[in-house]
Amino acid sequence: MRTIREDELKIPGKVLINRKQLLKIVPLSDRTIFDMEKRGEFPRRFTLTPRSVAWDLREVEAWIDVGFRTIA
Repeated sequence: MRTIREDELKIPGKVLINRKQLLKIVPLSDRTIFDMEKRGEFPRRFTLTPRSVAWDLREVEAWIDVGFRTIA
């Protein structure tokens, strides 16, 4: 897990999605996603607050276009 930097929040077009939104578009369990993140096989989450994380929607969409095909 990594903390999002202030300058990353100011990138035009950057859209962050929360866990609930992620699980709606990625057909994997929360645990599988976490394990894949640890292995570098899935986009890393950003820490927003101590109890809130998010993913970059563009990174997740790129993974769906390329990465998911390799494990499906």
